[in-house]
Amino acid sequence: MTGIETLKPTLVWTHFDHIRQIPRCSKYEEKIREYILEFAKKQGLQTRTDPVGNIVVVKPAAKGMEKKPVAILQGHMDMVCEKNSDVTFDFSKDPIQLAITGDVIKAKGTTLGADNGIGVAMSLAILEDKTLKLGPIEALFTIDEETGLTGAFALEQNMLKGRIMLNLDSEDFGIITVGCAGGGDSKLELPLTMESASSTAVGLSVTVSGLRGGHSGVDIHEQRGNAVKILARLLWKAGMKYSLTIADIKGGDKHNAIPREAHAIVSVPKADKAAVTSLLKQDCQAILEEFKAVDPGLKLDVKDQQMPKQTVTHSSSMTLLNLLCGLPHGVDKRSYDIPTLVETSNNVATISIMGKTAEISTSSRSSVKSELQDMRDRIHAIATLAGATTIEGTPYPGWKPNMDSRLLKLSQKIFKDMYHEDAKIEAIHAGLETGIVGEKFPGMDMISIGPTVKNPHSPDEYLVISTVGKTYEFVLRILAGL
Repeated sequence: MTGIETLKPTLVWTHFDHIRQIPRCSKYEEKIREYILEFAKKQGLQTRTDPVGNIVVVKPAAKGMEKKPVAILQGHMDMVCEKNSDVTFDFSKDPIQLAITGDVIKAKGTTLGADNGIGVAMSLAILEDKTLKLGPIEALFTIDEETGLTGAFALEQNMLKGRIMLNLDSEDFGIITVGCAGGGDSKLELPLTMESASSTAVGLSVTVSGLRGGHSGVDIHEQRGNAVKILARLLWKAGMKYSLTIADIKGGDKHNAIPREAHAIVSVPKADKAAVTSLLKQDCQAILEEFKAVDPGLKLDVKDQQMPKQTVTHSSSMTLLNLLCGLPHGVDKRSYDIPTLVETSNNVATISIMGKTAEISTSSRSSVKSELQDMRDRIHAIATLAGATTIEGTPYPGWKPNMDSRLLKLSQKIFKDMYHEDAKIEAIHAGLETGIVGEKFPGMDMISIGPTVKNPHSPDEYLVISTVGKTYEFVLRILAGL
């Protein structure tokens, strides 16, 4: 018993409880697809699927509601699978373990998957509830939103008939989202020169941990610490003074998550071991002072490490560290029109060494198309200076706000009637599938709403329970008011 069985609305939480037990990391959505298709079959609802795995479940209008317009409910099936390094967990088979404290539900050491499991659960509850007097509904469930929006990109024209859409992937109750940033990923590949490890050197294991991480769009404005950038900064400083070489370096896991942990194995001359260790700890303490207001858990662990047989040469190690230090991370520019809105940013997301090549991934975002391209061009230029090649992923479009939207005006009125206060209207710096859907289906009237989810894409993710019922009722009233 987790306590979730006592929560209301019962249908929503029942589906969420089922969903949290289903493996659904990005690109591995087979089980959640089976769950939704089997659900539709049991409910006697028609489905549409496409070659990539997207699903549309069609619920006909209730009696007397046939003349209402088709409404689309939209969410994504996949989740970001992140866990703390000290947690033993297999996302391919283990159910998410829940912990409920007061008004908060979270997972034990892993991401919760409320992004976007709770949105999927709401759609399924609406599809199942036969007492609802609503018009026709198309519930769209997309694949692989988190690693590239590939499901939305592949969506075919025959999948949707409606032109009114409620995206249920926002994460702040009381906010109606009407726009989002576009984005694009860049992968950098830097050739490394290797050499046999020196017989006069010793190995050190250097780990940066304890950071909050978080979503590289939603949380980027907080300027949280990036473990990859901090580790590179520490090693660069040591490498400028001592003959440090890198044997291995790894940090970050997802393109859209701010790295929480990073680890390197380095070699240094035996005579310099104590000095290097002292310098690393001293510099980390200074960095902690910089970040303690937002990331007070920053930790540095330096341990003895068995010497590997090969390391990257000092010169090549420094080229890699120069590249990592030089890449932009965090907020680059804020909006002139909405000062609180981040307009352009970049996330240095991952680093690893594969054979004789260092692979670095970055994720850039902007609500201005030309600024997005400029950021990616700058990354390309920095990579070129270091001798690295750049492979750019296909960018995804932003979603331009439509303040004259009929759906928006209806939603504002309903929220005011329900809660006697105005809903906040915002654009967000994160990417949403609405930008792609709007581009594929001209004339689509859209908003994005959802319950409050904090720290998505990290093991600190949690869902505010009381906002789930409020959001669900809000959605139902919007559908009834169409």
